[in-house]
Amino acid sequence: MQKENKALQKDTEDYIKETNPDEDDFYVNMNQEEMDRNNYYLEHDIQPQNYGAWQFTSDNAGLLSVVSLLTIIVAAGTVANEFRWGTIKLLLIRPISRSVILLSKYVSVLLFALITLVFVLALSLISGGMFFGFEDSLQTVVTSHGELQQTSLVTETLSSYGYQIVNLIMMTTFAFMISVLFRNSALAIGIAIFLMLSGNSIVGFFQDRAWAKYILFANTDLQQYTTGSPLMEGMTMQFSITVLIVYYIIFIALSWIMFTKRDVAGF
Repeated sequence: MQKENKALQKDTEDYIKETNPDEDDFYVNMNQEEMDRNNYYLEHDIQPQNYGAWQFTSDNAGLLSVVSLLTIIVAAGTVANEFRWGTIKLLLIRPISRSVILLSKYVSVLLFALITLVFVLALSLISGGMFFGFEDSLQTVVTSHGELQQTSLVTETLSSYGYQIVNLIMMTTFAFMISVLFRNSALAIGIAIFLMLSGNSIVGFFQDRAWAKYILFANTDLQQYTTGSPLMEGMTMQFSITVLIVYYIIFIALSWIMFTKRDVAGF
């Protein structure tokens, strides 16, 4: 680890000489974080665990963006297709309230998202076990609230997937709302995917504005608080959860109002 730190230090110094980066340069900060982690292992006499299935699964948490994509497609079509195919009338003539119909469709989408997420988690774990085996130790060092600490690799992995669920639920609910409002699955898919891919860019563009912290995508990544690096000054975990709840209520309320009050006689 000492050799690795020397190599990282030399690499950082060469990079600084060549590029003269600013204080928040990503590459410099990444190397510094890696050196700090190595120093923590040395200072606390911790033997780094071999790369294995759980670490592989943790590294693949980004695959949940594919789960979000698939769930958005399902959510966007679950109501809109009923109007496009004309089957909405067959649903509404049944002795079941519109609220129950809407709730059943929304719950089915969430179940699809949950099952797909569990499938990705299990597949990553099995694949990691087949190619890399399982770790001898399930302890790892992570940055928590701005400080390095030792924690369970299993807990850290499940936590990473858990935080991803927040974004998954919000984007799914948004696509579901667009599907109900405009009754057009293609429009709902297009808008939801565009915002999912460009959300961080939108936040970055308006980051110098005081109201930027109220943008949905500035608050969907709750993991920013566990690492001790909130996106904007003044943001806290409680603040982001409150903002997300408000957005969620708005999405659900608009969906319910439009679905229960809309006249479908012309369809």
